[in-house]
Amino acid sequence: MHATDVTPEVWDRIVRTRAGASCLCCGDWSAGERAAIGLYGAMIATPGTCHVAAQIGQSLDGRVATLSGDAADVSGPDGLAHLHRMRALVDAVVVGVKTALHDDPRLTVRLVPGQNPARVVIDPSGRLPNDARLFAEDGARRIVIQTVDVPRPQGVEVIRLPRDTWIAPRAIITALRDKGLHHLLIEGGAITIARFLEADLLTRLHVAVAPLLIGSGPQGLTTQPISRLAQARRPETQVYGLGSDVVFDCLVGTQAAPCAWPHTAMTTAALHG
Repeated sequence: MHATDVTPEVWDRIVRTRAGASCLCCGDWSAGERAAIGLYGAMIATPGTCHVAAQIGQSLDGRVATLSGDAADVSGPDGLAHLHRMRALVDAVVVGVKTALHDDPRLTVRLVPGQNPARVVIDPSGRLPNDARLFAEDGARRIVIQTVDVPRPQGVEVIRLPRDTWIAPRAIITALRDKGLHHLLIEGGAITIARFLEADLLTRLHVAVAPLLIGSGPQGLTTQPISRLAQARRPETQVYGLGSDVVFDCLVGTQAAPCAWPHTAMTTAALHG
């Protein structure tokens, strides 16, 4: 496991590299700072391509909330900071309507320096009320993906897509790329993440595990059953210690379509030397 030290200096370098104003190939870093560059630098490592990452926070026993739905303290303080760092490194953060209704998230970058990403909610039936916090005007783009003609607040971009039982994940990604959003974070909930995973559209999956035992309640990722362990996904994985939480950085796919995304970040090969 890599002990990770996200110092202000190393985070500033990562953010400036994300903006195309620096690089990750030089610097006199400690081992912990190099681990931080490895973890977060991989989020911005390949120029000119489009990536879809996902992050889920869970307990040691794989729960994401209690039976009553309390999920506020599943991740420790370092796990929450990790999530905000991931938000700061993408063009848009995406949630399903169930998460938006239950948690009323802001989806902003508050715990670390960085710019707020665009906020996207997948709301096929238009159930999310217009006073939801993710629709608040704060300078970030706000997008709702729906199948119905439900009016939205001024400034909220509406994407209309068809659906069968659910709006197709690939159609969602294509529509967001058409709007110039190429680097995406699928933040929740677990069902939404699982749909993108099963569609083989994720490139990275971060599983943040906090040291608590909930005992019962909703599980993390639940995908279609398999009959043999030989069929299980076995992603290449790096493990990072982040103080209160442990993050499993899983490379779950190689899908990285070329796109018009000028960037000057280092390649993964150069990043890891």
